[in-house]
Amino acid sequence: MGSTRGEYQPLLLGLDSHAQIQDLASETVEEFLEHRPVAIRWYPRLMAWESRLLWILSGSSIIVSIFNYMLSFVTLMFTGHLGALELAGASIASVGIQGLAYGIMATQSSSERWQAWAHSSWTRERARIRDLSSKTINELLEHRQVATRRYPRLVAWESRLLWLLAGSAIVTLIFNYMLSFLTLMYLGTLELAGASIATVGLQGLAYGVLLGMASAVQTVCGQAYGAKKYAAMGIICQKAIILHLGAAILLTFIYWYSEAILKAIGQSESIAAQGQVFARGLILQLYAFAISCPMQRFLQAQNIVNPLAYIAVGVFLLHTLLTWLAVYVLGYGLLGAALTLSLSWWLLVIIQGLYIVFSPSCKETWTGFSVKAFKGIWPYFKLTVASAVMLCLEIWYFQGLVLISGLLPSPTISLDSISICMNYLNWDMQFMLGLATAASIRVSNELGAGRPMVAKFSVIVVNSTTILISIVFSAIVLIFRVALSQLFTSDLEVIAAVSDLTPLLAISVFLNGIQPILSGVAIGSGWQAVVAYINLGTYYIIGLPIGCVLGFKTSLGAAGIWWGMIVGVLLQTLALFILTVRTNWNAEVVKAAERLKQSADEETLVDQL
Repeated sequence: MGSTRGEYQPLLLGLDSHAQIQDLASETVEEFLEHRPVAIRWYPRLMAWESRLLWILSGSSIIVSIFNYMLSFVTLMFTGHLGALELAGASIASVGIQGLAYGIMATQSSSERWQAWAHSSWTRERARIRDLSSKTINELLEHRQVATRRYPRLVAWESRLLWLLAGSAIVTLIFNYMLSFLTLMYLGTLELAGASIATVGLQGLAYGVLLGMASAVQTVCGQAYGAKKYAAMGIICQKAIILHLGAAILLTFIYWYSEAILKAIGQSESIAAQGQVFARGLILQLYAFAISCPMQRFLQAQNIVNPLAYIAVGVFLLHTLLTWLAVYVLGYGLLGAALTLSLSWWLLVIIQGLYIVFSPSCKETWTGFSVKAFKGIWPYFKLTVASAVMLCLEIWYFQGLVLISGLLPSPTISLDSISICMNYLNWDMQFMLGLATAASIRVSNELGAGRPMVAKFSVIVVNSTTILISIVFSAIVLIFRVALSQLFTSDLEVIAAVSDLTPLLAISVFLNGIQPILSGVAIGSGWQAVVAYINLGTYYIIGLPIGCVLGFKTSLGAAGIWWGMIVGVLLQTLALFILTVRTNWNAEVVKAAERLKQSADEETLVDQL
């Protein structure tokens, strides 16, 4: 026993009574977790360490996502006050056409909070948390004979990292989402209906493709950053932009001929016409989104999240003013709202691009444009296809339910009620996607650096955190069930329909605290192909048919369609949970190294070895 203690003493210095959580390294935590049993008393510090990383990553991402989403969110809100029909049209355009494009191309800093804590009675312990490092923790987690009393500090270290990432990520996601959210606020009933169907149906379809493709950037760049293959990251980002723009060109035809497409899937002529007006105005946004997605994930993979949050908030504030001027002052109506949304997204692209080119933070990862981006593009393309299929099946499932609601009796009321609830669910999703982004970054970085135990530990911490948050959000939905609909419309029938759906919305919000995080872990690990099969089975073979039967063959109507969505999400969550629990993280480290070699230019990688 004496020799064992002597052997472990140097290893445990990172978690002694004088160490600080921020001084821990993934290597230390990895070694610590690999040696069982570990005393329970150490888990709080381990969780604090992982949570710290989580919020560092997700903070800015959440801000960017929310404010980007709010561009569309606000647009729909204004559309709703133009009338119920406008809201339905805008919703169906957003879901049908904009959703299609986004599908092809697709994911607040808490440092001030930690600084404020430095003045509290917890100053000493939090200082210890900051002293931990990933390397130290990785080593500690490998030796499971370490007393469990050390885990509180490890948890504190990880929690701090997670929230520093997640905070900014959440702000980014929310404000990006609010670009669309705000746009819809300015429209009337008919315009809102057209914009909604374009946003949910077409834009949602496109978003699924683009966001799905972008998740490949998140996987490979995150693992390249962990492996310190910095120059490869810029090449990967350029490959992604090339492929995204190619996808955007193909999706342009769907946007342009959206009226015929919407009529073909059963939408009324008035809503389809309004949807086409909105969709054509979003064509410019499609190309901006195709460029912004890879750039955001390129920055997030190297833990640069705060600038994205600042950019998202600034553009959102400007978008609010521009949309008000275009719709109310200048009277440009639905087309003006769509063009303003496109302009705001191009502002995001320009500012993000300038930051990448001129910021010292990217001097090692961005070495300028290179013809190497066209070399070896096929292996990377295969990963983007798997990524796109994975996320498309998920995004299109939700958007498809909105489109189906337009086929119910009283389609305007059904479409408006589901669209409003879906907008709030998407708002919550932006918050959780920020945490999912942080989880993906943490997992991909640690796998790329060869620290499987820290990657596994990060998964545990982030899922525990998001479950607690989702419980709080579900309670808020139930408390403010009537007020939620009044923000979009004054139509009493729509308000009543939304109020009836809020209990189901609360259930979906709770599941949102688990499912996106597990998907983020899958992206960080490179499991996109496996998850694509899971999504196909749970969503389309089981969930969608159940929703259609309950919606059209029973008196449940819109509620029946929503129940089908809940069933599909629940089954997918269970499948992802089983997949994660059964994962061999040591094997994932080997796979990460092979994936990086296949996706980046070999010459670039060899130069850095």
